[in-house]
Amino acid sequence: MEYRVLIVEDDRGIAEGLCALMARWSLRAEAVTDFHGVMAEFARVQPHLVLLDIALPFMSGYHWCAEIRRVSSVPVIFISSAADNMNIVMAVNMGGDDFIAKPFEPDVLIAKVQALLRRAYDYAASAPVLEHRGALLNTGDGTLTYDGRRVEFTKNEYRILLVLMQNRGSVVSREKLMEALWQTEAFVDENTLTVNVNRLRKKLDAAGLRSFIATKFGVGYAVE
Repeated sequence: MEYRVLIVEDDRGIAEGLCALMARWSLRAEAVTDFHGVMAEFARVQPHLVLLDIALPFMSGYHWCAEIRRVSSVPVIFISSAADNMNIVMAVNMGGDDFIAKPFEPDVLIAKVQALLRRAYDYAASAPVLEHRGALLNTGDGTLTYDGRRVEFTKNEYRILLVLMQNRGSVVSREKLMEALWQTEAFVDENTLTVNVNRLRKKLDAAGLRSFIATKFGVGYAVE
């Protein structure tokens, strides 16, 4: 995957240097030239990460960070010579993910860029999160989060919930759930499925998700 970086820096020398630095690490970088239309450039490039100066023509980097945060959670790294505590705190409060003081070491900048890209995309791409009724199932670690609570499951409980949430809005047959648990219909005890569903329901009830799994008699189960 080729990651795109949008550079919002009005010093052309620094902007060009940053573009060259990103290219050496196989990152596709584009620098903004129209500082009236930063958001238009953002929408055109669809960046995976933004490098943002504070002191810019017309509007500050704080303004543009706030505008970006209205529409996107893309990682933002502020780069500025104004590296006093007040500016660093302001940058974080406006939605920035990191702050690097000018002059910066290229190796440090690249390390921070790569770390943010890894956290924001690599894990998310391989471990999507499924949502239903405000409950978030993390398919990476097999846990569910709801109302600030984190719920852990056994392997079978997680597999049942995963299939149900992948098919939310539809009834899932008992046969399909058993196939997901054991990858075969041979030697399957239906009572074991019932026991696992009941244990799963108790955990969900305890987390505040009452009646999350509905029984469709003679057919199977569904998340509601």
